[in-house]
Amino acid sequence: MKNFFYYDPKLLLYGFLIIFFASYGQTFFIALFNNDIKKYYNLSDGEFGLVYAVATIMSSLLLVNFAKLIDYLDLRVYSIFVTIGLIIPCLAIYFLPSSVMYLFLIIFALRFFGQGAMSHAGTTSMARYFGEDRGKAISIATLGGTLGIMLLPIVVVYLKNYFSFRQIWLLSSLSLIIFLPILFFILGNQKIRQDKFSNNIGEQKEILTILSIIKNKNFLIYLPLTIAFSFIGTGLMFHQIYIFNEKNWTIEMLSTGYLFFGLFSFFGLVFGGPLIDILNPRKAIILILTPIFIAIIILITFDNFYFLVIYMSLFGLNLGISAPFTGSLWAVLFNLESLGTVKALFHALAVLASALSPLLFGYIIDWGFGIGMIALISLTMIIIATILPLILSPNE
Repeated sequence: MKNFFYYDPKLLLYGFLIIFFASYGQTFFIALFNNDIKKYYNLSDGEFGLVYAVATIMSSLLLVNFAKLIDYLDLRVYSIFVTIGLIIPCLAIYFLPSSVMYLFLIIFALRFFGQGAMSHAGTTSMARYFGEDRGKAISIATLGGTLGIMLLPIVVVYLKNYFSFRQIWLLSSLSLIIFLPILFFILGNQKIRQDKFSNNIGEQKEILTILSIIKNKNFLIYLPLTIAFSFIGTGLMFHQIYIFNEKNWTIEMLSTGYLFFGLFSFFGLVFGGPLIDILNPRKAIILILTPIFIAIIILITFDNFYFLVIYMSLFGLNLGISAPFTGSLWAVLFNLESLGTVKALFHALAVLASALSPLLFGYIIDWGFGIGMIALISLTMIIIATILPLILSPNE
């Protein structure tokens, strides 16, 4: 383990930081301002879910061709560009006008550059440059996102006592501006790293096309398993304020819940990465969605605050183990030269899944079905996604 940390500490720091700052485009962060945005624009849960879904779907469609550029561009150029891309919508919220179209463009950019391109850069670089230790590397990098989940809700709840929600987004954009020179410094030796990677893989293989990846049987078999958590987790998180109100849980309880969410996400990453490296991701299929399955059952069964803690802990644990699993799986199934393209397609489809659940769950809420129907859809999806690769994937 000591040799692992000494292998390329700057790249580990890069992965950690870029995934941390990608938090500004993640659903958990945007959802902290749901009530502010809905009140400002006089939108229902379903209407805001529609704006969010369409913007996210558009970002996922464009992300497929954009994110694969990481296979061709210098990592420094790619990373600085997408960071600037995230600064712009964070800054734009400070000048929020009354047009819903403006809100749509902001959500689009937050999702495209934050959830999409920046997260993609962090996990892809870990999987590409760390070889057999890719599971541990992805875990370390994803700890940046875990820190964001643990820290940012508490910071936002505190800052709301002193600043408007638009001023908080202005502070977010300033933090990204500070990140830019740090980014340039920690990737200063990228050319050496890329040359070493090229020498290690030997003869260059052809980079797969998106069409050939889509036609690959393994990609289709494992896709539902790898995007199920994006769909379910995003939907639950986006409508967390509604869920908490229905359960008579307070916003202060939410910030406490996020502490446990982040803590158990950390545990999932710390133990999940090495476990994936040992087991091989194909042998860990049955474990990947088990925590969120149990969490949803707890959510619909109990109202006590202590079960909120258990629910958020299991939710976080699933987030933690999912990151190294999905990152390592595609590296096992496809050649490393094509990893950026494969993960670009996967990431785009995961973003698409995360776009549909806020819309679907929002209208389920508007139509009066509530948490029970949301849980039924989620549990059914987990069962199907887990069984599919167990039945159809060839034995290794």
